[in-house]
Amino acid sequence: MRRQGSGPGPDWHVGGELAARYAAGTAAESDAWSLEKHVEACGACAAVVSSAVRAVAETGAVLAGIRAAVLERAVQEPRESVGSRAYADTTTGTSTSTSTSTSGVTGAGTTGVPPRLSRAARVVWAAGPALRGAWLVALVFVALGAVALSYGAGLGASVRPLLLVTAPVLPLAGVALSYGRHADPLYEIATATPSGGLRLLLTRAAAVLTVSVPALTLAGAVLPVAAGGPGAAAWLLPGLALTLAALALGSFVGSRRGAAAVGGAWLAFVVAPAAATGPAGAALMAGAAPYFAGSSVQGGWAAGAVACALLLAARRRSFDHLETP
Repeated sequence: MRRQGSGPGPDWHVGGELAARYAAGTAAESDAWSLEKHVEACGACAAVVSSAVRAVAETGAVLAGIRAAVLERAVQEPRESVGSRAYADTTTGTSTSTSTSTSGVTGAGTTGVPPRLSRAARVVWAAGPALRGAWLVALVFVALGAVALSYGAGLGASVRPLLLVTAPVLPLAGVALSYGRHADPLYEIATATPSGGLRLLLTRAAAVLTVSVPALTLAGAVLPVAAGGPGAAAWLLPGLALTLAALALGSFVGSRRGAAAVGGAWLAFVVAPAAATGPAGAALMAGAAPYFAGSSVQGGWAAGAVACALLLAARRRSFDHLETP
């Protein structure tokens, strides 16, 4: 791509050489996806790419055939009848070529969401893998298991520190399992739409937090309080900071690897040292408290969350491209 001059508009435009390589099918995958994303908003570059595609003999012949068929049908059938039938097919839900193409174009702007869904249903639909699968089972198991161990097994306050050091990494697993080529069978299609990329990733991360935050906080609130230990919500800022750190790191190495790296660091530098102080109870709480208790510690987590959010905003364009395997 070539850089634009000082005038308004996007910073980059498609050059003739890239358009020719794209039309011939020899452009690198990252260049092809960047081109396709760019021409969604740039008519001049879309015209350049269209001319290059039409110049390819085989592709030009196919496009010419499609254009001729469309024009022939438009001449044979009155515009009113075609429009009325398309409207009737869309409202009744019958499947014809006209209604399929219409709903497909409409859905493409919202990651393939059927156009008749309400806003709330669209959010749930976009959440996709974030609200199902092994992660949700693990979340319920940890929350209910902590309560059962505390009251059913008679462990009392010794369970709270275990939940406290575990809670911040559970959202990471949900984020890792909800976005990317390994988790979403429609990943390539979703990434190509305006609703894909970082927007879809944040939607699913928000869905993970919406489910995990109330569940884990409520579980911590009903557990017996350990003397001098942090409160039930002390894990929230660390959990938010770790989630944003995983998202920011994922812009470089992919969502799954980013979450795995951040979660592994937490286990190595927080959970393992805390567990080394004792198996449970006051000793484990004493080992975990420095990472949660105190306004300065919580302020540090808040500052870390803001820094990761700023890095994520700066790296937002990286999610417009496919993850590497």
